[in-house]
Amino acid sequence: MGILDRHKVLEKNATLLLVASFAVVTVGGIVEIAPLFYLENTIEDVEGVRPYSPLELTGREIYIREGCYVCHSQMIRPMRDEVERYGHYSLAAESMYDHPFQWGSKRTGPDLARVGGRYSDEWHVDHLIDPQAVVPESVMPKYGFLADAEIEATYIQDLMKTHRLVGVPYTDEMIESAVADFEVQVDPLGDWDGLVERYPGAQVRNFDGQPELTEMDAMIAYLQMLGTLVDFSTFTPDASR
Repeated sequence: MGILDRHKVLEKNATLLLVASFAVVTVGGIVEIAPLFYLENTIEDVEGVRPYSPLELTGREIYIREGCYVCHSQMIRPMRDEVERYGHYSLAAESMYDHPFQWGSKRTGPDLARVGGRYSDEWHVDHLIDPQAVVPESVMPKYGFLADAEIEATYIQDLMKTHRLVGVPYTDEMIESAVADFEVQVDPLGDWDGLVERYPGAQVRNFDGQPELTEMDAMIAYLQMLGTLVDFSTFTPDASR
């Protein structure tokens, strides 16, 4: 009996097909799931990864509110074309404090996992105000209103407490200092030593060039830190995983 004939027997017998399908799914499930029971954590510890600063977290909230994730993913796959275009493939640890995460496969615009530091603050301001003036073929809508929307740190402590409930390791000190950290991140002349101590690598400057603290400041602060926390020149994957 040839292979095709044997397969025909399986197709014609509903009970046998059900049993065979169940066996295949069971074996596949065991192979995928069983190793996870032997791992203390499925996400390896990566040096440099930290929670978002209050201003960055606010910028991320604005990013989600405006639906930026609909056209931009933040997940570079370990494929040659993606790595050459966007940079080092994304690590699970880089999204460990994201609720919700910004992965995806729909890319009307480029992936933003490594956009931090790739362009100047001025470029981001121009791009958000009038995308087509910077990238003529862009279909991105205009977000100039962000520069006119002043923001305050009224609810930032509540937001950070909420994120702590789902596992983000914000300390009591971070939450108590949230309002001051929120405001000082756009003031390079302020006392921002505590901010950088709590959030290593946090960038301190007037992001949109205006005297007022705006949603544009928060959005650019968030974009400029994406992909900058891990030093990939020294990063070595954990071979035991």
